[in-house]
Amino acid sequence: MEQMKLDRINELAKKAKTEGLTEAEATEQKALRAEYIAAYRRSLRAQLESMVLVDENGNERPLKKK
Repeated sequence: MEQMKLDRINELAKKAKTEGLTEAEATEQKALRAEYIAAYRRSLRAQLESMVLVDENGNERPLKKK
């Protein structure tokens, strides 16, 4: 996710705490948060898929999806 979008998320969060958000800003915040969460999940999934478990014999096997 772009740094500009992360900065905007933080800016809207600060404004929500101090002044409150307009309806348009609340909608924008919701969309940006959804995009951030989706990017976070993609990153985490890619990281987990690249991991392998090594048993005591040195055999490698990928993590299984439950």
